[in-house]
Amino acid sequence: MSVSRTAALAASGRRAIVAAVLLAAFGCSAARRHTTAPALVESWLTTPDRAQLLARQPDITSAVEPPDTLGTGATRIEVDTAQTFQSMVGFGAALTDASAWLLQTRLSPAQREALLQELFSPDSGIALGMVRLTVGGSDFSRAHYTFDDVAPGERDDALRHFDIAPNRADVIPLMRRVRAINPDLWVMATPWSAPAWMKSSGSLYKGTLRPDAYAAYAEYLRRLVEAFAAEGVPIALLSVQNEPHNEPADYPGMRLTADQRADFVAHHLGPLFARRQLATQVVDWDHNWDAPESPLGVLADSLARRYISGVAWHCYAGDVAAQSRVHDAHPDKDTWFTECSGGAWAPNFGDNLKWNVRTLIVGATRHWARGVMLWNLALDERHGPHAGGCNDCRGVVTIDSATGAVTRNEEYYALAHASRFVRPGAVRIASSSGVNDIETVAFRNRDGTKVLIAVNSADVARTLAIQATGGRFPVTLPAGAVATYRWR
Repeated sequence: MSVSRTAALAASGRRAIVAAVLLAAFGCSAARRHTTAPALVESWLTTPDRAQLLARQPDITSAVEPPDTLGTGATRIEVDTAQTFQSMVGFGAALTDASAWLLQTRLSPAQREALLQELFSPDSGIALGMVRLTVGGSDFSRAHYTFDDVAPGERDDALRHFDIAPNRADVIPLMRRVRAINPDLWVMATPWSAPAWMKSSGSLYKGTLRPDAYAAYAEYLRRLVEAFAAEGVPIALLSVQNEPHNEPADYPGMRLTADQRADFVAHHLGPLFARRQLATQVVDWDHNWDAPESPLGVLADSLARRYISGVAWHCYAGDVAAQSRVHDAHPDKDTWFTECSGGAWAPNFGDNLKWNVRTLIVGATRHWARGVMLWNLALDERHGPHAGGCNDCRGVVTIDSATGAVTRNEEYYALAHASRFVRPGAVRIASSSGVNDIETVAFRNRDGTKVLIAVNSADVARTLAIQATGGRFPVTLPAGAVATYRWR
């Protein structure tokens, strides 16, 4: 090969190397620019005057200026993806007997399908991902019953009369359809009362579980779980007892002390579920924030603790911070928020929206809840049907029993601001909250999208400067309004 040819090849090689170096440098620079490129922030807004109801707002382009350019007039909200907390299951409500009957009998097939798609579809609806069922009758049933009722004075220790037939007309077919719409749905089941023949009162009302019925009641709950699974409705969570410190006089209920619940779970329910290799998780309490010492007492029992996966909470007394008190003592146990109802006693849409988001969507999740459920999914225009108990409760939606028309209540929008955007498996991440009347909670979905839910409890609009990794964006949140922001 000639010298000139050799020199030309060497020069060509040097040019290739230089080009490769420049390309690599340019690529790194482009990658750096890409990671700090402005994000497109989507937002949805609900205002207390109902002028905006989960309404999509114009997209916001985040800025990439340093934080010191945010200005002094805005309330700074920082979102920190590096700090992570619990993973989320979802948001939802109770498909009580009343709700199921309304959906099944007071809506046409087309109306029912449209509403179920709107409530549960992850693609076209608000993606509710949890449903709570009552085990037998509650105050929101048209009749009071259990799945093993016998004549007064008789017993059925062998459970020969056990049958889930009362749920075959509406609850079970609806649940099958809901699970087809949202296959990721989690189902919780909660008993209001053991069969009367198992109780000290001999009635579905008041009383407690007799010690000689512990084994039979555990078997009753085991059969419930397996019967529903056979119908295509697997139960992910089973509560030991609804509101175990409550003994209502006019609808099913049953008092169970912490010692009783610990004994029942440790020596009967837990071992039975373990022998049957049931995947259903047992949760304790399912009652108000005002008595955290009760679930703490159950979890203090080392045998019971082995079989209990978490603690469930209601909103009717106490403070949401009680959830953290129990979580901090037992961080290996899940936290669930499982019941709260609005009603005619609180008629102001804006006040209710603000309270529900601030206390339940933000508060319960910031205090470790993996799921948040409200009470009746649907009630009619007369706050029913119901038999005893609450005579002016409000459903997440109201169904006109004559026409099938659906009214979406403030509870609907409170849930939707979370359920539509926070997907199963999302992880709660850190965010500023409680600054200038702005309460927030933030999440990171599995697909990398970030979600921030904010509520303005002030009587005036607030300008927010939301600072997240890679940029910041300014927004104005009207007085009493709720917003959800989502970005990558």
